[in-house]
Amino acid sequence: MSKKQKTVSAVIFAVIILLLLIGALLAPSQEKEPIKEAMREAVLHEHTKVGLFGLIDVNPALISAFAVTAVITLFCIVVRIFVIPKFTEIPGKFQLLLEQAVKYFSNLAKTNSPHRNNLLGAYVFVAGVYVFISTLWELLGFQAVSTEGASVTLAAPLADINGAIAMGFMSYMFILISGIVCGKAHGAINALKDFSLPISMSFRLFGALLSGALVTDLVYHYFALSFVLPVFVGVMFTLLHAIIQTYVLTMLVSVFYGESTEPHERKKKRKKASA
Repeated sequence: MSKKQKTVSAVIFAVIILLLLIGALLAPSQEKEPIKEAMREAVLHEHTKVGLFGLIDVNPALISAFAVTAVITLFCIVVRIFVIPKFTEIPGKFQLLLEQAVKYFSNLAKTNSPHRNNLLGAYVFVAGVYVFISTLWELLGFQAVSTEGASVTLAAPLADINGAIAMGFMSYMFILISGIVCGKAHGAINALKDFSLPISMSFRLFGALLSGALVTDLVYHYFALSFVLPVFVGVMFTLLHAIIQTYVLTMLVSVFYGESTEPHERKKKRKKASA
């Protein structure tokens, strides 16, 4: 494409954007629910319940959690049956991507727990993939019908406090049980002394993901350019949260797992050496 053609394309694009902005400013505003009620509903989901197989009314985030789990499970089965047997010594793009992901979490486990890291590597890989995919899930904008007949967007699973607490306590129980199995009483003490860890991980996940939704609601309610800005803000917040929360969760689990499973004798040798 020549320089002149690029200039013309840029001018056309700018004109289109300008026309859209003018249209947004001139278009009549729609009635919206008060921002206080919108933000309260985003946190508590009091009126946006969805029927689960017609048996019980649940938060939309639970439907998202089931959907994300099913998608990840199906993807793993397909990859294991049809893709992995065809791996070659010279990897293609998809094989290289999988190998780099596995290598990253494996190195994370080995760095923080050099003694027992096989199970840790598998757990942080699964937990990291779940947190990353479930955070990006809300970008897809899947819709569901609430019990009141309204259309609602399926939120990220961890944007529900129950999902965040489940992930935090599951990670803590993994650390605690591994500490008891590997380090006996000493490992259990190391894990139990960090009793605030599940609360910290739960509210970190919940607060980070919820903040993106609340900021997007604020932008949508208080800016006239709400057809552009919420998209940009929502995508940026979601991508940043997906990367940051995946890293933070896997790092915390790896570090505390390494402390709870570290051999007691080795700690004694370190104390003697330092003395």
